Amino acid sequence: MPATKSKFTVKFRGVRGSHPVPGPGTVRFGGNTACVEIRAGKHLIVLDAGTGIITLGNDLMADHIATGRNIFERTPIRLTILFSHTHHDHTQGFSFFKPVYLPTTSCYLYGPRLTDVDLEGGLIKAMVSPYFPVELRDLSSIRKIQSIRKTEMILFDDPAQSPKVLDYFRDPEAKKTGGVRVRVMHSLAHPNGGVFVYRIEQNGKSVVFATDTEGYVGGDQRLIEFAKGTDLLIHDSQYMHSEYTKNAMPVQGFGHSSVDMAAEVAESAEAGQLALFHYDPVYEDKVIVDMEKRAKSIFKNSIAAFEGLEINL
Repeated sequence: MPATKSKFTVKFRGVRGSHPVPGPGTVRFGGNTACVEIRAGKHLIVLDAGTGIITLGNDLMADHIATGRNIFERTPIRLTILFSHTHHDHTQGFSFFKPVYLPTTSCYLYGPRLTDVDLEGGLIKAMVSPYFPVELRDLSSIRKIQSIRKTEMILFDDPAQSPKVLDYFRDPEAKKTGGVRVRVMHSLAHPNGGVFVYRIEQNGKSVVFATDTEGYVGGDQRLIEFAKGTDLLIHDSQYMHSEYTKNAMPVQGFGHSSVDMAAEVAESAEAGQLALFHYDPVYEDKVIVDMEKRAKSIFKNSIAAFEGLEINL
């Protein structure tokens, strides 16, 4: 009998940049900041912890409660969060992510060390008193927080075990097939040390998450190579190209891309699909519709990501 195909789905929980934007002008695409949920086999991997992670936490809690009458009978929650960086719009939902307040939750957190601040230090600062009533050290969950390097990868194999961090170039296990694998690229095209771009792979399928990165003349060749042949490229698309080049307040150097930049990377990388992401908070839904049209004129298989959009790889 043929082997059962492992699940590999991508669900968008928050697609905005900078700060949340609730209101009637953002109903179609949503107003929460960056968060993407990935289900790869039995593994739950979350990309960034903007306010979009709050609804994910609510859903996980509902499923958790449904598995037993009390906390000791319920199936524990296990998940991994990959942080692109620790700017506020990528961490601001973590404090309100309910599963990390449960003593039975196991949460693995990985991300870059930027400007001499490691990942744990960045998260501590995001929950420091007197600006938030609970500090990171007071959370009841089991947490493993690790800053990783651009030469390392993360291997997910046994769902009951911790992910493994391996040197991609030196560790023989990093070259083996099987499991879910996460590779890392360090993009310097964002202020204060850059960001991590992630490539998640399973059974020959892949998704690349490239938020908070700005294009270069002729395209970001390192990113194009890193994303080569990916099934889904999620790319920062903060600006309409006309706004990027002619904005009353210049935005070049802010570390964000225009929709043209995103589409050109997808075209050059021969990606299967492009999902626009991290929209400027001043853009209402009607502007994002135009962004999608613009992207399609450059790279046909483009879609403007919205909260709740689910893509099956």
